[in-house]
Amino acid sequence: MTETGGAPGEEGADTPTPSRGIPQAPTPGSGEVRPPESHDQSPPTPPTGWQAPDPRGAQSPPPGWQPQAPPPMSYGGPPQQYAPYPQQRGFSPHGLGKPGVIALRPLNVGDILDGAITAIRRYPLVILGIGAVMSVISAALSFLIQRFLYSDLADLTKIGPGSTEAEARDALFGAFGDLAIVVLPTALLTTLLLTVVNGLLAAVMGRAALGREVTFSLAWAEVRPRLLPLLGVGLVYSIVSTIGLMLCIIPGVVAYVFWALASAALVLEHGTFKQAFSRSVRLVKGSFWRVFGILLLAGLIAYLFNSIIQVPFSLGSGVFSQMLNPSAQPVLPGTGELLLQSVGQIISGTIATPFVALVTVIVYLDQRMRREGMDIELARAAGVTPPQAW
Repeated sequence: MTETGGAPGEEGADTPTPSRGIPQAPTPGSGEVRPPESHDQSPPTPPTGWQAPDPRGAQSPPPGWQPQAPPPMSYGGPPQQYAPYPQQRGFSPHGLGKPGVIALRPLNVGDILDGAITAIRRYPLVILGIGAVMSVISAALSFLIQRFLYSDLADLTKIGPGSTEAEARDALFGAFGDLAIVVLPTALLTTLLLTVVNGLLAAVMGRAALGREVTFSLAWAEVRPRLLPLLGVGLVYSIVSTIGLMLCIIPGVVAYVFWALASAALVLEHGTFKQAFSRSVRLVKGSFWRVFGILLLAGLIAYLFNSIIQVPFSLGSGVFSQMLNPSAQPVLPGTGELLLQSVGQIISGTIATPFVALVTVIVYLDQRMRREGMDIELARAAGVTPPQAW
């Protein structure tokens, strides 16, 4: 036997050692049983530059990565037609979500009224500020008209039994002439102001429906490029509806309902003067009585609210005393009574005017969700991923 310079089983010059990566076998006959080695408890050494993964399972973004903003809001024409809501989609109280003041699903009457009230409560400074400006201007114009006309009415009361027929006729025609001179320009100015208010509130509701930031500057930036077509739409809509109601009630009601959504369509779809009317007719067609009922209900609510608010301000104007004693000589209200009535008009109009305008815009959104499936587009614009399986 050749000596290796060491005892058997010990390390020698030519014997591989465990430090070189070869395990040492047990000595035969020793009876020692060694368990098999497991490499699971000793993970391999990570490469250079390796970092521990995120315990939540999210991967670190690469350098220069920026989070993507939700898709831009768009109320353009329907890019795709979807099947009607009840057949394909299961019922959900919020439909595809409620990122803003309304649920993204076809709405009922309660949802529409609640959406208008919620918008006023959530954005009071913008919405009530717009309504207050409109109400102050309207109240000022109404005050000037009443002061001007009451002076003519005072002249009419001076006509007694001793006045000639020519004097009475001149006084009467003079009063009607002054009425036409003052009322017609005032009505035109009020219509234009109301049209601008409707356009601004359409832009406000378009953003509020998606839960986005709402400011007056953002709403004005959206309305300003379409201001002239918007004024044309409001002027034509008011003139045709008024003439239709004066000549025969039915044509005025038909024009009022079918063109009610024209201002909202012009502002939110960025269309033209002609397209606004055609879009309104297309959306209302087939739902005439439903749209008419909702607009009529909103108008009645606004009228009752105006009446309740203005009652305390009319107590000092002599209106109720004249009603309780019709035989007494009529007393025309003075400047103080007219100012008191104007204050009541401002308070009531600040809330009632935006309420009706917001209801009209929500009706527009509801009709598009019902007929064109726009709730899916709104959900995507709001950053909500619609479910893929219906």
